[in-house]
Amino acid sequence: MTISPKSRLCACLMLAAVLGACSKQEEAAPAAPTPAAANQPAATPAATPPAPAVAATVQAMGADQLRDAASQALRENRMYAPAGDNAMEYYLALRDKLPDDAAVSSALTDLMPYTLIAAEQAVAREQFEEAQRLVALIEKADKTAPALPRIRQSITTSQQAVAQRSEAEANRAKADAEARVQAQAQQQVQQQAAEADAARRLAEQQEAARQAAAREAEQQREAAARQAAAQQQAAPAAQAAAPAQRSLRPISMPSPRYPPDALRAGTSGEVLVEFTVGTDGAVTDARVLRANPARTFDREALNAVRRWRFEPVDAPVTTRRTVAFNPGG
Repeated sequence: MTISPKSRLCACLMLAAVLGACSKQEEAAPAAPTPAAANQPAATPAATPPAPAVAATVQAMGADQLRDAASQALRENRMYAPAGDNAMEYYLALRDKLPDDAAVSSALTDLMPYTLIAAEQAVAREQFEEAQRLVALIEKADKTAPALPRIRQSITTSQQAVAQRSEAEANRAKADAEARVQAQAQQQVQQQAAEADAARRLAEQQEAARQAAAREAEQQREAAARQAAAQQQAAPAAQAAAPAQRSLRPISMPSPRYPPDALRAGTSGEVLVEFTVGTDGAVTDARVLRANPARTFDREALNAVRRWRFEPVDAPVTTRRTVAFNPGG
C-alpha cells in the first residue's frame, strides 16, 4: 500500500479535524472488550500481565483485511479507540506483517500525536486503564518516543494522588463516623444526666411534700393539744362559776337586737358568752366562747350582755350565759 505525499497531507488534516470527535466518542462509550479478552478470567492487576498492545483478533487478520479495516477506522474517526477496533492497532499489526511498508510507517507517524494527546487526556480524566492501553500502543509504535517517560510518570503521579485522595476521604469518613458515635454517646450521657436530674427533682418535691404534710399534721396535733388543755383549764373555772351564778341577781337584761340579714333569712341561733360582773353589778368583760352559726350573732350578743346589770356583789364574778336568737320568739 503506497500513500502519496498529497494523500498523506489530506489524511493528516482529516485526522486533526476529527480528533475532538474521536476523544468524545472514547469518553462517552467505554472500550468494548474483544472476544478474546472477554474469555479471559478476572485477575488482580498485580497478578495479571499487561495486555498486548494489539488485540489477538487483530493480529490474526490478513494484510488485505488489515488495510481495509484501517481505512474504514480512519473514515469513522476510530484512530486509537475502541480497543481492538482502531486504526493504530490495525496499522501496528500490518507493520508486523509488512515491516518495510513505508506507507504503514507513515500512517503510524501521523497517528502518533493524536494517540499521545488521547493518553494525556485519559490521565487527566483519571482513566488509568485506558491511559495504559494507549501508552502500550505508543510504545509498540515507537519505543523511543520522547513523551513516553512523561506520560508514564504522569500516570504514576495521578494514581498516587487518587490513592491519597481515597485514603483522605476514607480517613475523613472514619473521622466523621467516630464524631457521630461520640456525639451520640455524649447525647446519651446528657440525656441520662437530664433524666437523673429530673428524677432527683421529683424526689426532692415528694420529700418536701411529705415534710409539709408531716408539719401540718404536727401543727394539727399541737392545736388539738392546746385546745384540750384550754378546755381542761376552763372546766374548773366553769365549775367555780356555777355556784356564783346563783348569787347573781339580775336587775336589767335587755334582749339583743336581731341582725337584719339573719332576720330576713329567718336564721336562728345561739351564742355562749362568758362575762365578768363587777362589784357594782355592771358587766366589765365579755367574750364569745361558742356561736352557732359562727359570727352571725356574735356582735349583737356581746352588745346585749354588756348592757346587762346585776345587784352589787362582794367580789367580781365570772359566769356564762347563752344568748338565744329566734326570729319567731
